Amino acid sequence: MTEIETAVGSAVKVTCPKDGLKGSLELAATDMELSLRLSVEAQVEGQGAVVAPGRLLVDLARLLPESEVVLEHRPEQGVLEITCGPAAYKLNTYSAEDFPKLPDVGGAQTFTVDSAAFLDTVTKVARAASRDESRPVLTGVLVHFEGSNLVMAATDSYRMSVKTTELEESAGAELEAIVPARALTELSRIAQDAAELQIGVQENHVVFGTGDVWLTTRRIDGQFPNHKQLIPETFEHEIALPREEFLEVVRRAAVMAQRNSPLRLRFAEGEVTISAQTQDVGEAKESLPVPFSGEPLEIGFNPEFLRDGLESVATDEIALRLISPLRPGLLRSADENFSYLIMPIRLAG
Repeated sequence: MTEIETAVGSAVKVTCPKDGLKGSLELAATDMELSLRLSVEAQVEGQGAVVAPGRLLVDLARLLPESEVVLEHRPEQGVLEITCGPAAYKLNTYSAEDFPKLPDVGGAQTFTVDSAAFLDTVTKVARAASRDESRPVLTGVLVHFEGSNLVMAATDSYRMSVKTTELEESAGAELEAIVPARALTELSRIAQDAAELQIGVQENHVVFGTGDVWLTTRRIDGQFPNHKQLIPETFEHEIALPREEFLEVVRRAAVMAQRNSPLRLRFAEGEVTISAQTQDVGEAKESLPVPFSGEPLEIGFNPEFLRDGLESVATDEIALRLISPLRPGLLRSADENFSYLIMPIRLAG
């Protein structure tokens, strides 16, 4: 990749599509995996496009005072002049021809969903996606529309989140795509105040739109693990837990689970004891009354993974289902719309 290609890949394309007193300014940016486009109202004189350094534009936009901003492209000098009151800046520019061609959003057939419901599902599921780029499929979130249900699933092979959300209206067709978790996280940031979200699934891309903002991301090729088959059909124990109280105990004990130390959960008659110990650091132990009966059971979990699962449950009560110390455990919300499968850690001693 040339120096210009590298620079343009972190730049913003500024386009004036129409000439006239009242029009719009179009901004576009891409990192080749996802692209972002938005339109802002502007008084436009002349048509054209220019590419400017993205980070500098963002920093200036954040720091400039609440006042009129004037952008003027001077192609003969290769600069973009930005003025706001007494402040004036000149940014070196690149040719618009060097900017990557972005996927066409105009040809995408879209449907509308409730933004809050969609983004809430993203928040609860996407954190289970892998960050290991050597396994691309696991860095994505399976997004499946079936009738009036939205199902999302993500896994890094150590834990798996699955959430079913009932939508007010059907998508009109069964749609499925593996979407990069990073793109959905970015979407959550830019669409958090939107009431509705437009979604379009193309052959190689997925398009999300809200108002004048459009985010396009590539679809991840591959076969996503069958999340229904990964969840065991039967369990030996099902323990009802108060979510908030149990989560607070886990958070406190996890402070002592450093350097990959596991969090120990020991279930005995009528209680669970959560403990953690790290050599040369210290240990923690706290008990909580729970409706458990039978032979004692001790199982270890990654403290961060367990905390993530508990934080993703929306109901006041959760069910923890267990088979044995070496088989995965399942956290399930009281309404059974959210499931979180988590692999155990083999305990020593």
